[in-house]
Amino acid sequence: MTLLTTTTHTYSTGYGSAGGQREDLSDVIYELFPEDTWAVTNLDKEKANATYTEWLGQSLAAPTANAQLEGDDASFDALTAPSRFGSYLQISAKTFIVSDSLESVSKAGRSSELARGAMVKMRELKRDIETRIVQNGISTAGGAGTARTTAGMEAWIGDATASAGGASHVVLATTSASATTPPISSGTPGTAITDGTTTGAFTSTNLNYALQGAWADGGDATTILLTAKQKALLDGFTSVATRMVDVSRTQQASITGAANIYVSDFGVHKVILNRYGRDSVVLCLDPSMWAIRFLREFKSRPLARTGDAEKRQIIAEWALVCRNPLASSKVVACA
Repeated sequence: MTLLTTTTHTYSTGYGSAGGQREDLSDVIYELFPEDTWAVTNLDKEKANATYTEWLGQSLAAPTANAQLEGDDASFDALTAPSRFGSYLQISAKTFIVSDSLESVSKAGRSSELARGAMVKMRELKRDIETRIVQNGISTAGGAGTARTTAGMEAWIGDATASAGGASHVVLATTSASATTPPISSGTPGTAITDGTTTGAFTSTNLNYALQGAWADGGDATTILLTAKQKALLDGFTSVATRMVDVSRTQQASITGAANIYVSDFGVHKVILNRYGRDSVVLCLDPSMWAIRFLREFKSRPLARTGDAEKRQIIAEWALVCRNPLASSKVVACA
């Protein structure tokens, strides 16, 4: 076999010889932006006028037989006052700084580092807010050196009698679970949630109990919000609606998740896969009873210069509004 050799003094591309070779850097930045923020995108948007915002919710008295005597004088029932709910607004922000030199030079994949930075940080901020919304944080007034916080969905959905074997706003995945969320009849959720350490399997039985709990109080929980871990279990439920997609011969067939629609005795429910919730919780939501209230909507603004660089801040001041906590429910302590 003949060994190939390079002629002496050949000026080639490799092995450190050709110093003038241009780099082959693609002019594309391949983005990985998992920013499917369902709550931030889909919930109603409202205007706040103070750092503590309030709203009213009404519940009805339990139904009775209501049979009246013929010719009897009317007697008068007490008129139930609406419940007054509230939450503190939370300030959420992202910042970045770009040197004037970097903004001036030619760059791969973007013409402006400031514009790219604003886009990236805005998306990160939306993910931060989504995480706060769908998890279990409580609302606090803050203080010197402590930021105000708004309560998440988990904290709003409470029940004094969390159950593993019947309809409830808080359904336990197992009878051994000790997870609780205090019910909210007025004010703001300010008591920390008890998660417990014992967990059980997420099943169609406990999901249906949660849907029934919301339905019994007048809610229409059309949305089931859950993480990939619990959706994998829901995909196997027998009441999942099969989704058929008609495809012509010239089109490529699309693949859809098995559990985009869940059918129960209490309606048809969209199943939304959410990256930002907790694996141990499945939320059953009436979207019409939730909103995001802004004192200051998303804004990008320059900060004062202190050197040879541009400073930017992306900021919002907001609160999650639960118009009536009885309209939604959840399954907790899921393995």
